[in-house]
Amino acid sequence: MRAMLFERTGEPLRLADVPIPEPRAGQVRIKVEACGVCRTDLHIIDGELPPHKRPLILGHQIVGVVDKAGPEADGDVAGGAEASTFAGTAALKVGDRVGVPWLGWTDGTCRYCRSGRENLCDHARFTGYDIDGGFAEYAVADHRFAFPIPGGYPVPQAAPLLCAGLIGWRSLSMTGDAERLGLYGYGAAAHIITQVARYQGRRVFAFTRPGDTTSQGFAREMGAEWAGDTATAAPEPLDAAIIFAPAGDLVPLALKAVAKGGAVVCGGIHMSDIPSFPYEDLWGEREIRSVANLTRQDGREFLALAPEVPVHTEVELFRLEEAGEALDRLRSGRVRGAAVIALDTAEAQGGRHLRE
Repeated sequence: MRAMLFERTGEPLRLADVPIPEPRAGQVRIKVEACGVCRTDLHIIDGELPPHKRPLILGHQIVGVVDKAGPEADGDVAGGAEASTFAGTAALKVGDRVGVPWLGWTDGTCRYCRSGRENLCDHARFTGYDIDGGFAEYAVADHRFAFPIPGGYPVPQAAPLLCAGLIGWRSLSMTGDAERLGLYGYGAAAHIITQVARYQGRRVFAFTRPGDTTSQGFAREMGAEWAGDTATAAPEPLDAAIIFAPAGDLVPLALKAVAKGGAVVCGGIHMSDIPSFPYEDLWGEREIRSVANLTRQDGREFLALAPEVPVHTEVELFRLEEAGEALDRLRSGRVRGAAVIALDTAEAQGGRHLRE
């Protein structure tokens, strides 16, 4: 099969022909149709996250069709005869369209897993990091972490739901019932969560890089009632803020923007160092917290909610061999919404046409 391989920091991804993976016990194999491109992929190739595997196939927003199962995933699914119910997930069968997120495996026995916090599992393994991901024609996944994709979503539009959507949803949940919500960094996650927040009756205030009027306009299109840059004060105090940009210097800015009792939620897996700030900015029962990974419950909740909103994802499509270009555009902030690798040639060509 064709796959894009990450081999060394500072070197471009390489298109290679590699063996089609075989699912082991408890795994399913997925014929990949699309895979979202995430800032976490940039953190990996730029060396900001320590390497766990080389060579590595990146990609953790996978959408595809189950085509084979390992021996303990389902005795019948490999033949396509009937569905089987797995612990913690819905029935799957050959031919089902599923999505695979960042959290790819947990031990199920540690104190975090036993207390409903599997996102903090000490032995967790991650898709596109510890486990080869979706920048390839096939991928294998633990059957417990393969979510049925809600009907009505075109394949490329479903891919960003698997990380941008899920991490955004978990971050939003950390803000409680905050009405005035600030979003710092307006990309894939923010454009999804704006739609969810508006559906819930919240008011959204979007903050972008100074001078990025394009993203500010995009935010207003998605439902933000105000959009400006991070050098501009919000028009009124915020009840909570979510920081999606990996910039630690945004934390003190967001703290100053939230009212007493407000929360600042850091939604990324990596962030530059947070500069010092006076205690006065934190006082008043403000809080700072991070979001780590996701749980299967997050997946069930969000994928059920997305069609109700309904969430519409804006995507730019790329062919598999253009994964490096997609990453470069994401790094420079030149993606409207989310970048998605489409394994369907016609879809990918259409996306290329839209970008030219």
